[in-house]
Amino acid sequence: MAAESTSRAGDLRLWRNARLATFAERSTGLGMVEHGAVAVRDGRIVFAGAESELPSALARGETIDCEGRWITPGLIDCHTHLVHAGNRANEFEMRLAGASYEEVARAGGGIVSSVKSLRAASEDELVVQSLPRLDALIREGVTTVEVKSGYGLDLENEKKSLRAARRLGDERPVTIRTTFLGAHALPPEAKGDKDAFINLVAREILPAIAAEGLADAVDGFCEGLAFSPAQIAHVFDAAKAAGLPVKLHADQLSNLHGAELAARHGALSADHLEYTDEAGAAAMARAGTVATILPGAYYFIRETRKPPIDLFRQHGVKMALATDNNPGTSPLTSLLLTMNMAATLFGLTIDECLAGVTREAARALGMLAQTGTLEAGKSADLAIWDIERPAELVYRMGFNPLHARIWRGQ
Repeated sequence: MAAESTSRAGDLRLWRNARLATFAERSTGLGMVEHGAVAVRDGRIVFAGAESELPSALARGETIDCEGRWITPGLIDCHTHLVHAGNRANEFEMRLAGASYEEVARAGGGIVSSVKSLRAASEDELVVQSLPRLDALIREGVTTVEVKSGYGLDLENEKKSLRAARRLGDERPVTIRTTFLGAHALPPEAKGDKDAFINLVAREILPAIAAEGLADAVDGFCEGLAFSPAQIAHVFDAAKAAGLPVKLHADQLSNLHGAELAARHGALSADHLEYTDEAGAAAMARAGTVATILPGAYYFIRETRKPPIDLFRQHGVKMALATDNNPGTSPLTSLLLTMNMAATLFGLTIDECLAGVTREAARALGMLAQTGTLEAGKSADLAIWDIERPAELVYRMGFNPLHARIWRGQ
């Protein structure tokens, strides 16, 4: 089991004799430092770099000898549906028998199945069921997790879901960012009227959730079996009015030009993106919208259309990686395996994979000023690894080389 380093608030601590992958944007590649040190005070990094350049005043605190181990920023899972009730193993069986994603949904499965389960669960039950999934991420060095709602689909149950997500951050030493995903699917009581439901989300549910401070961002599912670009735009306008940034499930199963829609609204990220075209990639680049790649869902539902990684590279779109943990299409709780999938299935490089679960994941959450790199002023969220080279974190499957995890200096 990975060790946990602890410190008292206000203490100066120094991790030395380490190799660093800082991921600082001004550096080349991973920003590697062979003989490095990280100094931390009051939960924030005050120095990260070559030990030979460490100011003498910072060498006086408690010292931890890393014995040549690698230090990276703590990992960030920037797209999850971690708070859910029950599972959908029966749908897995249906897909193995040949049913498509759309066929499962039309047979009463899919998101609506998870809505029924979440509505039947109490807030306490949601927390209890979600903690093991969170613990699995924490054991791999994850220090920040985004958690979406979207299985409640009415005001009280969406609030219940978001409150449960916030409570996860009280139960464990981890940063939780919550995202309101009211425009996820159509609930049964909507009786097929998508426009009426979107009006409810935009005019009543979203403003009420924003007023209670339960969400850090707003998301939507733009797809033929979910909501149209015009309907999502209505929700995004409401998010802007509430002062909340937006994200989007885009172009996963077809090209409804969701990437361009996300870019027009200045979205932090557009996620999935298997069917995104060059116009979408160019729009995202201009807007600074991050492409969040989700290989778990691609693998699990046996998709064949890969996201256009080369287009993202050509246009300079930043790429993040995430588990997309959810009960129906990606019951995945390993960012290490996610990186391996991204490299193996989509051809991402080692550097792209590692930056995708640190710096670019932070960017996708609008948190790059706070975390995601080893730089002075940022939160002391660190992962210390028993590896010889960073490529091992992407190369291995089912093996966890975490030595220690530090969250906010603790």
